[in-house]
Amino acid sequence: MPVPGQLAVVMPVRNEEQLLPAALLSVRAAVRSLRQQCAARSTVTVVLDSCTDGSADVVARLQRDWSSELDLQIVAGSFGTVGASRAAGIAALPPLPGLWIANTDADTVVPPNWLFQQHALAAAGYGLVLGTAVPEPADLSREEYAAWKRRHTLAEGHPHIHGANLGFTAAAYRKAGGFAPLAAHEDVDLVARIKAAGTPWIATDRIRVVTSGRRDGRAPEGFSRYLSQLLRG
Repeated sequence: MPVPGQLAVVMPVRNEEQLLPAALLSVRAAVRSLRQQCAARSTVTVVLDSCTDGSADVVARLQRDWSSELDLQIVAGSFGTVGASRAAGIAALPPLPGLWIANTDADTVVPPNWLFQQHALAAAGYGLVLGTAVPEPADLSREEYAAWKRRHTLAEGHPHIHGANLGFTAAAYRKAGGFAPLAAHEDVDLVARIKAAGTPWIATDRIRVVTSGRRDGRAPEGFSRYLSQLLRG
């Protein structure tokens, strides 16, 4: 498997003007870290799906302010589901050989090593990387956060799949048929097909992200609904 010379970050957005700046700031830091440690290039594609708040203005402003250091692209439309949004963002990417696609969400903060570690794992021969995600502790009580941690494995070889922390080669993505236009669990569905196609994969805690602990998420059966059901139990 070739070492990726280009990494593309894809981030779907639906009415996230409050959390989007922090998410993009963290991605910019990851791009900087990647640039400092290796010669790989990177792009960031934000997919605006039926946004009715100020999300588009936020991205346009950052696109202008960061133009000297970040290749930030915008895809806008009415895609309807998170699966369709992710697929639209990937479809807009140039068909470069050896392209690596790093997926995250607009309510998520990635660590500075996020892209570099994915690049290193791709260079080691993996075509699929499954990262961990934890809720923002400030959004939960101490008891709620402890309840969440009791039910999750934050270690190498973990069993979790998060669209907010998911990377793969463009070749593996195409071979598996891409994201289905699902309203939820589009990540689980795609990962199952990538694995079934025989792609080497790894589940790692080395690129742990922090996502919103809110209970009113954008995906009807996504992380926020799971969190809400867990804490009610």
